[in-house]
Amino acid sequence: MQNGQSSFEIIKANGEKSVFDSKKLFSSLTRSGADEGLAHDIVKAITSELHPGISTKKIYKKAFSLLKERSRFLAARYNLKNAIMILGPSGYPFERFVGELLRYQGFKVEIAKMVAGKCVNHEVDVIAEKDNHHFMIECKYHNQPGTLTDVKIPLYIQSRFLDVAEQWKRQPGHEHKFHQGWVVTNTRFTLDAIQYGNCASLKLLGWDYPTKGSLKHLIDSLGLYPITTLTSLTLTEKKALLEMKLVLCRELYGNQTILSQVGIKGPRIKTILEECHNLCKRAMTSIPSTLIKQ
Repeated sequence: MQNGQSSFEIIKANGEKSVFDSKKLFSSLTRSGADEGLAHDIVKAITSELHPGISTKKIYKKAFSLLKERSRFLAARYNLKNAIMILGPSGYPFERFVGELLRYQGFKVEIAKMVAGKCVNHEVDVIAEKDNHHFMIECKYHNQPGTLTDVKIPLYIQSRFLDVAEQWKRQPGHEHKFHQGWVVTNTRFTLDAIQYGNCASLKLLGWDYPTKGSLKHLIDSLGLYPITTLTSLTLTEKKALLEMKLVLCRELYGNQTILSQVGIKGPRIKTILEECHNLCKRAMTSIPSTLIKQ
């Protein structure tokens, strides 16, 4: 990969202007599993079609299309961020997805649970418990690129957590447990949100935060991809499966019956199951230490 960069100005998802950096595109492709030769070819093809004012969305779509021509599996991984954004329009599938990430690591998980606080009752998106760890998790799902989770969210969640934690600590056996509030988002946190979260000992899990153990890293390391990553499914089929409360590719793996129930027939079933296999074959080996770090 050459170090030269184009001077073309591009438009980011939040409307800001930036200079196109071919190295960033190259890096995003190799992180998805593309070898250097393929990544170089895609960057070269895209660079040749650049024009001032082109959006990052159009650049992404072109890269995704070129990658998909070579490998559905690589394209699916490259599409992860966008795939999570189409889990909606409500945030409930995202809550289930976050719950499954924890369940596969041995946590007892409850979704959309009403719990009593010291002062008032609270509906909590996800409650996760394992050994001496007890987490109250709020999921902030966004379906628009460029949307940030600002400091008002962790401020609000921390106040709710403190009310719940007061009640939890009164329960038998909980006096020595580690209780913590979490905020999980599929986009990014503002710097103020991160500063407050660190100060208040509130765990923040975002698309690229923390650097080690981010949401993206967690999904890749566990091989737990949402069904919306599958390039062999149509958007209508993905929505139908989500309505059946299926969120993980692993839930489809080897399950021809479920695919038939949403109207998928013939050789497409084999194509979908093969893509599922390639995405899900990475076995979970250990719990990332950053997940339950106190």
